[in-house]
Amino acid sequence: MIKLEDATAPIFDASTVLILDFYTVSMKRNLGNKMKYGQHYYDFDEGVLALMSPGQTVSADNTDNEQATGWWLVFHPDFIRNYPLGKDIKNYGYFSYAVNEALHLSEEEEQMMEGIMQNIQREYQSSIDHYSQDVMVSHLGLLLNYSNRFYNRQFITRKKASNDLLIKVEDLLEDYFNSNKSLGAGLPSVQYISDHLNVSSNYLSDMLRNLTGQTTQQHIHNKLIEKAKELLVTTELTVGEIAYELGFVQPQSFNKLFKSKTNLSPLQYRKSFN
Repeated sequence: MIKLEDATAPIFDASTVLILDFYTVSMKRNLGNKMKYGQHYYDFDEGVLALMSPGQTVSADNTDNEQATGWWLVFHPDFIRNYPLGKDIKNYGYFSYAVNEALHLSEEEEQMMEGIMQNIQREYQSSIDHYSQDVMVSHLGLLLNYSNRFYNRQFITRKKASNDLLIKVEDLLEDYFNSNKSLGAGLPSVQYISDHLNVSSNYLSDMLRNLTGQTTQQHIHNKLIEKAKELLVTTELTVGEIAYELGFVQPQSFNKLFKSKTNLSPLQYRKSFN
């Protein structure tokens, strides 16, 4: 547990890149320096909660000497490995978010999270006994559960930004299938969508699920089936040719997906319009 106002920030060259072997939870205010997580910058400097997983790259541009305030919690995966949290932490998608998707906190939320940080610090600094690790892991689980709640709240309160992203997803898929990119590149992947929208795949799927009830993969399938229906009704292409045009290597895979979505085979769907 590090209280940022009590720490001296090291001076890094802008080209210095660190790879941390730890999970980190950072709640920072007055962050003057520009911090990068992977290829992305923090999206704002006040009251940010950023969560990072082991093996990610971190770099800093020391352009401002203003002292940051807040907390930095750092723990190794082994610390929670023998607890349920050691398995459950893999389900927290925000650990792989780009930092420009960091969590915005209200003043009340910030105070709540700081209180949990202080509880962990008190336990960490007190005399070690058989229950110390259990208690700290319990507080850590509470911290991550609140983070989960606040992230989902953020999708609601930043609904306009989410709606804008949804429109961009739809436009990107429309362009992909209409420009026949699937002929050379195959089916569009979740990674393809997230890369073109400059967001992480987990964040994109969480946002879409919260907004529409469906993941990015489901949105891709929906757009694909919509395009397949159009081709089945308006062209004389065979089912195999349509499958190939949409990016399928095997027509059987296309038939299976189409039937799972419509309860009809492609040929049955075509005949229903004749």
